[in-house]
Amino acid sequence: MTTDIARASRSAQLQLLIAVTVYMVLGLAAGLFYREFTKLNGYEEGMMGQLGLAHTHILMLGMIVLLLVLALEKSFALSSSKLFRWFFWVYNVGVVLTSSMLVWHGMLQAQGLESSKMISGIAGMGHMLVGAGFVLLLISLFSAIRREE
Repeated sequence: MTTDIARASRSAQLQLLIAVTVYMVLGLAAGLFYREFTKLNGYEEGMMGQLGLAHTHILMLGMIVLLLVLALEKSFALSSSKLFRWFFWVYNVGVVLTSSMLVWHGMLQAQGLESSKMISGIAGMGHMLVGAGFVLLLISLFSAIRREE
């Protein structure tokens, strides 16, 4: 591995680790917020809602997926692909949009208020960005594996 690729890989690893840490804090905070917000609003315990899904979405899509990407970066230097930077930003915008809409919709749900089609539309856009991010990640992985041959 050349020094430029190694330097870029270390930078990407640090960037991924920071993102993992942020998502861990946000995911745990979302779980705490869910418990307290639903209690304050008299939301029936055990009743399913969007707000409870935010906690798991943030932890899985944000923390766990990026931990796996960090391991792939360490093994294959994915960041040497030009698409890796695109993956990182497209994917993270998608996760943030999706999670934010889950929280917003869930807060309305817990208060017994109507949601709007706008919230669903933005959440759908977030899901599409997450999907596009996965495609960019796979292309980066294919590129890194071919480069190693």
